Amino acid sequence: MKRKLAIVFTAFFLAAGAVHAVHAGAATKDETTLEHAATDIDDDAGKREKPVVQRIESEFKVTDAQINDLRTKQKLGYGEISIVFAMAEKLPGGITDANVDRIMAMRNGPPKMGWGEISQKLGLGKLGPIISSVERVRKEERQEMKKEEKMEMKEKMEKGGMGEKPEHPGRPERPEVPERPERPERPERPMR
Repeated sequence: MKRKLAIVFTAFFLAAGAVHAVHAGAATKDETTLEHAATDIDDDAGKREKPVVQRIESEFKVTDAQINDLRTKQKLGYGEISIVFAMAEKLPGGITDANVDRIMAMRNGPPKMGWGEISQKLGLGKLGPIISSVERVRKEERQEMKKEEKMEMKEKMEKGGMGEKPEHPGRPERPEVPERPERPERPERPMR
């Protein structure tokens, strides 16, 4: 009986520990939103890197060297770099190497922390302002990409690289509708 009771209690505590571990590792809605924005920035950088780098530089007032440092040493994507800079910007002193290193130490662990936990530990509160900064980077770099694409298309058209637009055949003529036969006249009605 004692053995069964011990097994039941052990199973209960293992299950409770597993549930706690799942909740501790679960990402919040804000973290998920932030991760999606970061992924979008990384996807855009895969298509065209230059506008993404320029947008991060102008948004956070950082240098290309600072961005490349995080890319090479920390192996971060441009989206995660935007998150780190957005968090560091909110800290006292702004975006400094010390603030960036502090954030990266928390992110890389041990124990590894999510963006929400880092924000809480640094006293930044909720992720809303960080999400806004990252979303702004994404939105504005996409606008810059569209401008560049339009300029390239315009240059191609001017150079004749695209050629003239093919002529579309005109509308086909509609077949003539056969004429209706005339209706026979009505016979007169006899009078009553």
